[in-house]
Amino acid sequence: MSCSYFWTVRLLAGLLLLATNARSQPMPSKKTLLATMTLANDYFMAKWPDAGKETVTNKVRPSNIWTRAVYYEGLMALYGVDRQKRYYDYAIEWGTKHKWGMRSGPLTRNADDQCCGQTYLDLYELDGRKHPERIEAIKSSIDNMLKADKADDWDWIDALQMAMPIFAKMGVLYNEPRYFEKMYDMYRFTRDVHGGKGLYNPADRLWWRDKDFVPPYTEPNGQDCYWSRGNGWIVAALVRVLDIMPKNAPHRAEYEKMYLDMMGALLPLQRPDGFWNVSLHDPTHFGGPELTGTSLFVYGMAWGINHGLLNRKTYGPAAVKAWNAMTNTCVHPTGFLGYVQGTGKEPKDGQPVTYTSMPDFEDYGLGCFLLAGTELYKGK
Repeated sequence: MSCSYFWTVRLLAGLLLLATNARSQPMPSKKTLLATMTLANDYFMAKWPDAGKETVTNKVRPSNIWTRAVYYEGLMALYGVDRQKRYYDYAIEWGTKHKWGMRSGPLTRNADDQCCGQTYLDLYELDGRKHPERIEAIKSSIDNMLKADKADDWDWIDALQMAMPIFAKMGVLYNEPRYFEKMYDMYRFTRDVHGGKGLYNPADRLWWRDKDFVPPYTEPNGQDCYWSRGNGWIVAALVRVLDIMPKNAPHRAEYEKMYLDMMGALLPLQRPDGFWNVSLHDPTHFGGPELTGTSLFVYGMAWGINHGLLNRKTYGPAAVKAWNAMTNTCVHPTGFLGYVQGTGKEPKDGQPVTYTSMPDFEDYGLGCFLLAGTELYKGK
């Protein structure tokens, strides 16, 4: 299939979608939004009453790895709009039981292991910076990275969401631009160097997950492999960094341009049912509803609308349609979330993804869902 033919088809589909979105679905009320998020979160908290309990899949893993850290990003967002003490207590218990540490220790450079630091920093600031033990390990880890010229750590795009917000938070917390500069150096290396010429394709305004998917690798339909959740991680990274950084922070304009470019590319890729495909350019490769990528795109769109970067009339109907699709298709009466792709790095991983399928980790899908819902809630 030629690239020009593909984009002709996508343009026609995009025009059809925009016409469909023009007949916009009603936005759920704040009460309904909150009730849906509460239901899903209550299911998880009831299933995992011990915040420090290890996760057992093919092996035993501590609960401060990236999957749980993404959940706590969502929980802290929920706490921001619904200040229930039990949410705060659950987050504090999680940090305390892990002694505010990371799986690989305080000198780790691994973004997945650093991700928990986002919530550690949130709780440190939330309590008036009175508990320095909460950020001692994550500060040691990030400061260790500042000392070295090495910039190639983030060789998979998920890493940007896991770690970039930490550098941004540290830059603000200590009023130290070196954190911003180090973050940019590593981001730029991922964008422009990894995989040969970088993991970002400016022609399509989307990212390959890692070097394994840079052309000549293609999907079954001959198009590039742009994994939905991987691109969702980039969207979330940009949103969280832009939300944290001051307006005059270095390189902010570049992050903002990347965000806007991606939003423009993602809008016409939305499916008629409101979801985005697991493989953004190949709807036939494990097609079907999928919650995590869709949630992260809703999060990004709702944030952009709320901050005046996206046109509400253009992007609002798409975000609402996607949210309604997830709540009507994925949320069980118990609060369990269906159609969550398990861990991995490409469309075939974690399959089959169905209404009743249980992913290997339940936590990060809920985190993505809560980020999307709370940002929609803020815009009501």
